[in-house]
Amino acid sequence: MEKETVSLIIPCYNEQATLPAFYQELQSVLQTSPYHYQLLFINDGSKDDTLSILKTLAEQDSRLSYISFSRNFGKEAAMYAGFRNAIGDYVAVMDADLQDPPHLLPTMLEILQSGDYDSVATRRVSRKGEPPIRSCFARLFYKLINRISEADIVDGARDFRLMKKEMVEAIMHMQETNRFSKGIFGWIGFRTYWLPYENVNRIAGESKWSFWKLSKYAIDGIINFSQAPLSIASWFGLTITALDFVAVIFIVIRRLLFGDPVDGWASLACIITFLGGVQLFCMGIMGQYIAKTYTETKKRPHYIVADSNLEHIERIG
Repeated sequence: MEKETVSLIIPCYNEQATLPAFYQELQSVLQTSPYHYQLLFINDGSKDDTLSILKTLAEQDSRLSYISFSRNFGKEAAMYAGFRNAIGDYVAVMDADLQDPPHLLPTMLEILQSGDYDSVATRRVSRKGEPPIRSCFARLFYKLINRISEADIVDGARDFRLMKKEMVEAIMHMQETNRFSKGIFGWIGFRTYWLPYENVNRIAGESKWSFWKLSKYAIDGIINFSQAPLSIASWFGLTITALDFVAVIFIVIRRLLFGDPVDGWASLACIITFLGGVQLFCMGIMGQYIAKTYTETKKRPHYIVADSNLEHIERIG
């Protein structure tokens, strides 16, 4: 019986400090594995020696392929490029900083082999080593997006997951430019087994995800998979309109009963400022959706390939 193939997609951005250790750790797992492997590293416009290291490793290991972008297009684009070029019966996505432990791969493959699930996804059961404020906002985000969207996203979910080819094909049919993979994984469904593990810190280097980048990523996820913010803006408008109507009635009755006393400017200024703030807030929400729509209509490519050792690859994807 012919061996099945597992494709490992590893996005990399300035990972020169972690790649050698990651590759060594990965090798220790693959040496005892009964599967064929495709190691697909995506260099997302790194400014360090990441590409040079990948080229050196590719010369030593025929299973290793790399795709190098012309600039930094982001992790979502790197994952998409990996999905497009993966050839395996099973496809996994994992980071190169060893926060996604390679030693979990045999367990994940064993679970998929049982036939009860289409994917095995990992989730952190603890956030040890993570700043408390970041952990707090992350938990709030998961609670919020599960309430207001159709995407099923588990608290602590990582991008590290192993999927059957059928699930990857479903992901590839979702070709939007504004990608949020955690939401896509949850939206397409399929039977998923959640594998818990303790949080692992980076072995070297610094995280590329600052608090503000994570905040932007969270906002993108909410906008991509929920129309609730637009509903909130509508309810704001309806509520303020109702309050204004009540206020007008109050002013008319007061005028009829007590004449036209001169009111202070402070209350008027507060009302104008409040209404102006609500209007700008609602316009900002609508602007986010319009901006996303504008990006989609331009149909720009997700990425541009500058270098690769794959024989047949589309340079623009």
